[in-house]
Amino acid sequence: MDILEAKKLVVEAGKQLVSSGLIARTWGNVSCRIDSESFVITPSGRAYESLTPDEIVLVKIADLAWEGDVKPSSEKGVHAQCYALRPECNFVIHTHQMNASVVSAIGNDIHKLSDESRALIGSCVPVASYGMPGTGKLINGVKAAIAGTDSKAIVMAHHGAVCLGKDYEEAFAIASELENVCEQYIMRRYTTLTDKTAENLHSLNEYAVNLIKRGKADAPAAKINCYDSVRSGGSLVVSDKEGVEKAEIALKDGRLISGDKYPYEADIYRAIYNQREDINCIIHSDLPDVVAVSKIGKTMKPLLDDFAQIVGVAVKNAEFSILETEKSGKKIAKKLKKGTNAVLIKDNGAVCCGKDLDDAQAAEMVMDKGCKTELYANLFEKPKKISALDSKLMNVIYRLKYSKQK
Repeated sequence: MDILEAKKLVVEAGKQLVSSGLIARTWGNVSCRIDSESFVITPSGRAYESLTPDEIVLVKIADLAWEGDVKPSSEKGVHAQCYALRPECNFVIHTHQMNASVVSAIGNDIHKLSDESRALIGSCVPVASYGMPGTGKLINGVKAAIAGTDSKAIVMAHHGAVCLGKDYEEAFAIASELENVCEQYIMRRYTTLTDKTAENLHSLNEYAVNLIKRGKADAPAAKINCYDSVRSGGSLVVSDKEGVEKAEIALKDGRLISGDKYPYEADIYRAIYNQREDINCIIHSDLPDVVAVSKIGKTMKPLLDDFAQIVGVAVKNAEFSILETEKSGKKIAKKLKKGTNAVLIKDNGAVCCGKDLDDAQAAEMVMDKGCKTELYANLFEKPKKISALDSKLMNVIYRLKYSKQK
């Protein structure tokens, strides 16, 4: 294929990955084969929305050699294995899609596929053994999975998926079908456990929460409103989920600057802004899976690489008291340690934080995926968490390097 044409296809695919929700930020990557010796791939740590063909990097399949000032994706070795082992493969996308990510934490190969899925994907969906992003261990795990099956969709343990197509269209079709396969796999497990049929994944929430809590009942926390907020100089502005501004509040003394009344939930956000100068935007997430996990009342540890990177190595759960709003707000803020960008509010979702709106939205997206994984992976044998050392290392590397290149 002509190099310029291939680069343009990769740029287009990168934008489609973001718009489709298959990835967030700079996670995931796209490549296109040029010939038997080389391919072009997305760069490392650059936003897909603003990519240009000049930023797409030519890489050699045999030795991963590349030229120029733009550094290729750290997962170039995974793509090289796809092209080396599958001569018919001409386009590869590495995604962090929701349902495949859940399966990545379960760790089981999927062998039961419909005839339609088999025709597109292959006889099974294997889960490659775990390796940290960009490492030889990760590459070797994917290599073994590709070599050992006819599958065009490889799930990467605790990470995401890699989809191999004969062209752009087939690669995306495989990624879409992989989501369906993974969803059906999870729902079949629910049927096995309960002898019931699930309407959709969200309908499994209550069952999953009770399973994780082992039937233990506790007093529910009071229901509170989930607002979004931004820091504005020496104040914070609170808005509802429709973007309607409700109040502006002084950070220092809590004085109501504008608005009809002081939303008591604002004491959470005020405490966070006063404690973390690096946080300028907070989304109080009320997404169904996030709310479900907040009911468990436990600290979340990473089941996924991107959770460790952007959300944190430990997301704690705290209760907000409507009787002691300022005091409990400060307690919540104290659980938001450096490198952590979310706190679960018991029975009331989670506050997802960032230095700007884009950061906060990314934190919410990854928090939502992490909560889905926490719920549905626990329908199988208790999933193994990523080690504390690996989680910490990924978090530090992301904060010091990749978050600045978003």
